[in-house]
Amino acid sequence: MSYPDLGALELFLTATRLGSVSQAAAAHRIAQPSASSRITTLERQLGIKLLERGPRGSVPTSEGSVVAGWAENLLRVAQELTTGVEALRASRTGQLRVAASFTIAEYLLPPWLDKFLRSRPDDSVALDVVNSTHVLERVEAGQADLGFIESPDPTPTMRSQTVAVDELVTVVRPGHPWTRGAGVSVDTLVSTPLVLREQGSGTRASLEQALAALGLDAPYSVLEVGSTSAVRSAVRNGSSPTVVSGVAVAADLDAGTLVAVPVAGLSIRRRLRAVWPRRRDLNPLAQALLDQIPNLP
Repeated sequence: MSYPDLGALELFLTATRLGSVSQAAAAHRIAQPSASSRITTLERQLGIKLLERGPRGSVPTSEGSVVAGWAENLLRVAQELTTGVEALRASRTGQLRVAASFTIAEYLLPPWLDKFLRSRPDDSVALDVVNSTHVLERVEAGQADLGFIESPDPTPTMRSQTVAVDELVTVVRPGHPWTRGAGVSVDTLVSTPLVLREQGSGTRASLEQALAALGLDAPYSVLEVGSTSAVRSAVRNGSSPTVVSGVAVAADLDAGTLVAVPVAGLSIRRRLRAVWPRRRDLNPLAQALLDQIPNLP
């Protein structure tokens, strides 16, 4: 018997998960008749009826449920093969694929990568700058060899190495009313509209978790932006405060273009981490980059 088409197996699994061939077709961006034809061809090839189709959708037959379990294992191994081949190809061509969250990419990675590339003139780096949630997705999918995140969330499928320690600070523009006293209470902070990073950002997650630990609600966002630089600009040119990485605003604080405001009862220190999947070893280029970054306890 010839091997089944992996694409058809994936389409079948999507149909079982969504309960509809038409929804599976939409998820795979193909026409519904094409999806039905591919699954019918798969059934004919296997000699097994996989789906019971009806007016309310499609459900797997008893045999289809068994095949679905096998198909999940097969597709997982196929993904590992694809990921491994991509890593080998990247290593052979001397290109390191890195995904990094915004704060790390903007303020920490440049000198690390400069040192790395100066010592390896025949190699290169492809850097993808996204928030921490998307970094983890790219590393897990094998689209990046190494990731850098700010998120405090556990990463059970990843190995990690602490590359820096950062403290979040509350900042405002010069002349803001909060600069006239000795600071503000955490209740005042929570009740004030803030400029914040988008959901999925490690900075946003760190702030929300710290407030939740104090029994407080998540902060109210008057403006959400997709990068730390945009947060700094919005606060410098507006009237709303923010809570942001101390690494990111160090130069602003020194220059006086932003002012730090103490918040009584709120201290947020976090570890910035490099991450890679537990299921595979680091490739030589990723290991070489990590070796030149301090490994903090």
